[in-house]
Parts: sequence; C-alpha cells; structure tokens
Amino acid sequence: MFDKRYYYLIKIQYLGYRFHGWQKQPDVKTVHLMIDRTLKFIFQDTRFKTLGAGRTDAMVSANEAALELFVYNEPLQDFDAFLDLFNLNLPQDIRALSIEEVDKQFNIIQDSKLKEYHYVFSEGQKNHPFCAPILTTILEPLNVDLMKQGAKLFEGHHNFRTYCYRATDKGQYIRTIEYSEIVDNDIYTANFFPEKSYVLKVVGKGFMRNQIRLMVGCLIKLGRGDVTLGYIEDTLKMESTEVMDYIAPASGLILHSVNFE
Repeated sequence: MFDKRYYYLIKIQYLGYRFHGWQKQPDVKTVHLMIDRTLKFIFQDTRFKTLGAGRTDAMVSANEAALELFVYNEPLQDFDAFLDLFNLNLPQDIRALSIEEVDKQFNIIQDSKLKEYHYVFSEGQKNHPFCAPILTTILEPLNVDLMKQGAKLFEGHHNFRTYCYRATDKGQYIRTIEYSEIVDNDIYTANFFPEKSYVLKVVGKGFMRNQIRLMVGCLIKLGRGDVTLGYIEDTLKMESTEVMDYIAPASGLILHSVNFE
C-alpha cells in the first residue's frame, strides 16, 4: 500500500548547554533525540520522520534552527494546536516557534540560503557563572578594535582550510562568507551579564566542522597579540596549509537564524 507523505517546515530554538549537539548518538542526550521522543509521544501510532537543516556541536545553542517533519498518511489538521501540544511536551530548553506546510520538492538542506551565527564573548574579567551557557569569558584583556579588523578579513571568497577541524586533502574548503563583523552586544542581555560584551556575526551558505569556533580562536589570538592581521590574510590564501591550534569554547556559539527565502 502506498503511504502518502505530508511535509512541514518547523522552526525551533534551544539552549544547547546540556545537550551533546543536534545529531543522535548512542547513550547521550541530543536535541534531535529529544525532539523525536516528544513527537513519538504526541503522534502515538502515526508514522513520522524528521530531518534537520544542519548539525550543531555539543553545547551550541540556537535562536532559530529548522527541521523538516514528514508525516505519513494523516496530515496535521490544526497547526496552532500542534505547536501548543509540541511545546507542552518538549523539555524547557527547547521551544517550537512555527510550522508551515511545504511540498515534496522542498529540501531542508539544499534550500537553506543563508545561515547567521553569533559568537558572544567578553574579555578581561571573570563573569557571573549564569553567563556560562551562552557567553564565553576570556580572562585576558583583548584588543577588541584589532579583532574587529580581523573579523572583516574573513568576508568574501577564500580558502578556509585552516578553519576546518581535522581538514583532509579531499575537503571542499573554498567557501564564501557574506558578512563577518564584531559588534557591541545588545542582542543577548541579562542583569547578571558583564557591562560590556561583544558578538561576532557571521553569515554564509554553509560552514565546515568547527569553522566559526576556529575563526573565533584565531581572533582571540589576534586580540592577545599572538598573531597579526597579516597572519589571518595568509591563512586565507589558496596555497595556505596552516593549521589553527585553538578552538574557541562551544558555549558562546549560537545559530541565530536560517533563511529559506
């Protein structure tokens, strides 16, 4: 018997601090695992499948991520009721934002146009422990103005091999970053946040394993005076084989948005 499928795009957000990333793995708690467990509970005997727009690493959060839901045989009748029931049963650090129906031509991986990531950090002082899930504390003083110059160097079409964890000779490292800039943080705030913090905003079609955290690691080294702007320029050249030796902590990284338009 032919099983009819119905297709839905769901936007979600989550705090990644207690999860081992998005992808299901044996014996650990992941975001995808908790979403599928919740859907299995609310759908009961209805067959379904989910597919994420991409993966986030352990402790990485998302202000807006996306997944595609495939439901077999019976379509969803009431989107508002579904979202209410979904959120009622999801753990408190995951929230469903929206749902819309798409057609079978929609491909959640191929159709995502741009992703915007944020990396939130402060420098020069120890912060309140409550900051830890979404803000990285660099205890040493940093030259943030120089780091702002360095961040702009990542914009454009470059060889990002240096900024791929365990790069091999077979990877596709020539990528384009549409936007890369460090700005004062007025996006993520709380009364226990430091008076001054910063956000690196990076926009691109897709990113390699630990790419943004390696970019941030290089910018931190720049702010410390360990490397120069010229060093960053050299790492982005087509002939570069430099290996970045510092990966910034995961908990400051946030998937801010995924654009399908």
